[in-house]
Amino acid sequence: MKAKPVNNNRNLHIMIVDDELSMCEFLEITLQREGYRVSSFTDALEAAASLEQENYDLVICDLKMPGLSGLEMLRTVKKKSPATESIMITAFASTSTVIEAMKCGAFDYITKPFKVDEIVITVEKALKNSQLQRENQRLQKELEKRFGFDNLIGKSPPMLAVYELIKQVAPTKTNVLICGESGTGKELVARAIHFSGSQKDRPFVAVNCAAIPEHLLESELFGHLRGAFTGAVSDTGGYLEAAHGGTLFLDEIAEIPPALQVKILRVIQEKRYQKVGSPKEVSVDVQFIAATNRDLEAAVESGEFRQDLFYRLNVIRIDLPPLRRRPEDIPLLLNHFLQIYSREYQRRIRDFSPEATRALVNYSYPGNVRELENIVERCVVLSSGSETVPLSSLPPALQGFTRNGTAEILLPDEGLNLEEVVSSLEIGLIRQALQRAANNKTRAAELLGLSFRSFRYRLEKYGLK
Repeated sequence: MKAKPVNNNRNLHIMIVDDELSMCEFLEITLQREGYRVSSFTDALEAAASLEQENYDLVICDLKMPGLSGLEMLRTVKKKSPATESIMITAFASTSTVIEAMKCGAFDYITKPFKVDEIVITVEKALKNSQLQRENQRLQKELEKRFGFDNLIGKSPPMLAVYELIKQVAPTKTNVLICGESGTGKELVARAIHFSGSQKDRPFVAVNCAAIPEHLLESELFGHLRGAFTGAVSDTGGYLEAAHGGTLFLDEIAEIPPALQVKILRVIQEKRYQKVGSPKEVSVDVQFIAATNRDLEAAVESGEFRQDLFYRLNVIRIDLPPLRRRPEDIPLLLNHFLQIYSREYQRRIRDFSPEATRALVNYSYPGNVRELENIVERCVVLSSGSETVPLSSLPPALQGFTRNGTAEILLPDEGLNLEEVVSSLEIGLIRQALQRAANNKTRAAELLGLSFRSFRYRLEKYGLK
């Protein structure tokens, strides 16, 4: 058999545990010839102690040994290093012994006597599986770091209250309703709940209910059978199936039509659902986290949203404050996003000038944290090599904001485009009015002192909804 180059496998460490010295020596020579690092032990207790000092990718262990049995050794390995795979070797392979070994987490077993090719191939498969598990663990840690609790930025009292609720909810599987204006970070909070809790290694599936056409939403959520409707060419699992065992995040929950609300209510109550076109019921275990930027109580009052579904989702409610109500968090967020985008675009920007910081802190942010992030990214992209972002790099509508939120646009030496500045300012105020009025256009027009006809003209002019 052709040996692999030593360098390919040198970083992979294998432990051999067998009370027969001749077997240890045989396996050690065979696997070292394949390029692996190998440590062998005739004493299982000594081998178990070695797990405290060394990292092993694979353990090959005899089932029948004095002092510590192979099954006990296997349990010790899985307890100390879950990603380490194990292969059991035995001269007496009974069905019950094999089943017990597999239950304890053994990758495979080999019966003595065995061929060299057999052990080499089995070791190769086990190591591939071990490396896959370690990669999954690495990716899981990256997900936790990216979406975990520490990614929520803010020290204001409203945000501290949000953090406390997340800590209390994360260990549970209770349903959560997150309310807040667009751009406040509702999905980030949902991910923090998931990745800070006991389900962090389970699926997190996010669904934007407003982005899926109404006629497709049911099949997307529940899945469908082949032939259930025109275009259903194969059986398809839905978001519920994908989220089984984990969390299903339903963003913009208020946009779900009443007929589908009934079916979602049943899933929450019965933990069962039917795929489109199927008479069979499927069991599902998911935590529901829903989010909305609308007033759900008002939607219940008007009959747009089912009261019973509202109560089922509103077990724990988290209200995210708009950015204008936590101005003390703005400098923290500015610094956070400045670091992120400076790295991404390879810029050496350290901070904002005092004038730029003052304008950014005093701006009302109708788009909330998302708008602030976009502004910072724009400033970094358009930077001219300076380590400090000047006031002139900010969008024209932000330059000159005072503490009461009104604009005092300063005319720069090089001049400006008046139409662009006025349009930018007008668009920002219209968006802010729409958000404060929960997208009620009549109320938004009143907030701006405009007639409804005049307000509608401006919406069409700027392509706003």
